[in-house]
Amino acid sequence: VQLQASGGGLAQAGGSLRLSCAASGGAFRDYAVGWFRQAPGKEREFVGAISNSGHVTTYADSVQGRFTISRDNAKNTVNLQMNSLKPEDTAVYYCAAGQNIGRLRSSRTDYWGQGTQVTVSS
Repeated sequence: VQLQASGGGLAQAGGSLRLSCAASGGAFRDYAVGWFRQAPGKEREFVGAISNSGHVTTYADSVQGRFTISRDNAKNTVNLQMNSLKPEDTAVYYCAAGQNIGRLRSSRTDYWGQGTQVTVSS
């Protein structure tokens, strides 16, 4: 499975951005998909994940209530809607596929996409 993230850019604090992760080359619907981010000088951290069916989602406490993950298996895409953005959300965001959301929370991934930069100004 090949993953490609897009949609990053510059936003003001309180604003919104929508990231997309497009998949190709495999049975996308068999995998849970997660989003991770890495800020300069910090370790990569889990943001959230969605089950292969799309029925179950989980989020890091830092984004709970502000970020929403959705997926369209017919289009092989997963979206990350980011609202009420904060400067501390600034990071490179990555999508990844794994066996289930539990493994993704532990960063046990099978496939990674390239990152997309998100910058939030205060």
